[in-house]
Amino acid sequence: MVFEHAGEYDSQWSAIVSIAGKIGCSPETLRRWVRRAEVDTGLREGLTSADRSRMKELERENRELRRANEILRKASAYFAQAELDRRRR
Repeated sequence: MVFEHAGEYDSQWSAIVSIAGKIGCSPETLRRWVRRAEVDTGLREGLTSADRSRMKELERENRELRRANEILRKASAYFAQAELDRRRR
């Protein structure tokens, strides 16, 4: 709505304030939505919503893999030590 009615207002902020009151949200919330829409459509620099989502997914996967590697490293050390102890007897 902000993009459609931008020509009716002096500035984008005045459009946001007016429209926010009509749809029942705060102007700051609507401003953030407008900024996100501008990034997603390429009007503004930044990570798109799809890129952000993919980045979070990759970060989550990276954390899980690091955790799994740490568990495997500890298990490997434990079994290696157990093997050494068994050979001494």
